[in-house]
Amino acid sequence: MKPFLLLATRPEDEAADDEYAGFLAAGGLTPDQLHRVRLEAAPLPSIALDDYSGVIVGGSPFNASDPDDTKSPVQRRVERELAGLLDQVVARDFPFLGACYGIGLLTSYLDGVVDDTWSEPAGPIMVSLTAAGRADQLFGTVAADFEAFVGHKEACTALPTGAVLLATGANCPVQAFRVGENVYATQFHPELTQAGILTRLRVYSDNGYFEPDAYDEVMAAIAAATVTEPATIMKAFVERFGTP
Repeated sequence: MKPFLLLATRPEDEAADDEYAGFLAAGGLTPDQLHRVRLEAAPLPSIALDDYSGVIVGGSPFNASDPDDTKSPVQRRVERELAGLLDQVVARDFPFLGACYGIGLLTSYLDGVVDDTWSEPAGPIMVSLTAAGRADQLFGTVAADFEAFVGHKEACTALPTGAVLLATGANCPVQAFRVGENVYATQFHPELTQAGILTRLRVYSDNGYFEPDAYDEVMAAIAAATVTEPATIMKAFVERFGTP
C-alpha cells in the first residue's frame, strides 16, 4: 500500500507525537504507512500526490480564521503552502481528511465561512449523521449518533459552495462535510482517545480550550465518555483509499 501523508503543525513534541500515534492506531497503520511532515518545523517539501494513498491534516494551536496580521510568520507560511497543496487535492478530488484545524483550512480555502460562532470547549460531544452522512461510504460505516472528542475556538459557520453536510452537533452545526467524492473534513478528532485528549489538555492547559473553573467537570465528562466510532471513520478512510 502506498503510504498516507500526515501534515502536522503542532510545535509541542509531546502533542505532535501523540497525534501521530493516534492516527496510526485509528487507521490501523504502521509507521511506514503514515509519513509525517511537521510543517511548523520546516517548509513543506515537494509533494508528489501520486506517491501517497491520501493526505491527512490534523489539529493545531493555529486558528485559520485569525486576522492575517495577527498570525505568526510560521502560520502564514504553513497556510500558503497548504493552500498550494489544496489546489492539487481539490482539482484532482484526491483523498483528503482534514480534522479540526484541517476543516478550518479547507473551509477557508473553498470560500466558506470560519469564525468563532460555534466554538466548543474540550470534551466529548454527540455527533449525528445527516441523511447524506448515513449514505456516505466513510460515514455510513458508523452509528447514526455517536460520541466524539472536540476542542476548538473556531468552526465552519457557512459551508463552501457544493459541500455536502455529513454530520452535525447540537452546539456546532457543521461537524463534517465532503467536497466532491473524496475530500473530507471533520470538526471532531477521529484520532482522539480518552488518553489522547488528556494529553492534549495537559499540553494546552493554558490555551483556553476550557474554563479553569470547569476542570473537574471536563475531566468527569471525559472519563464517562464512550468514544469509539470516530476511529472507525479513520479506518474506513484507510480501507477505501489505501492503494497498492
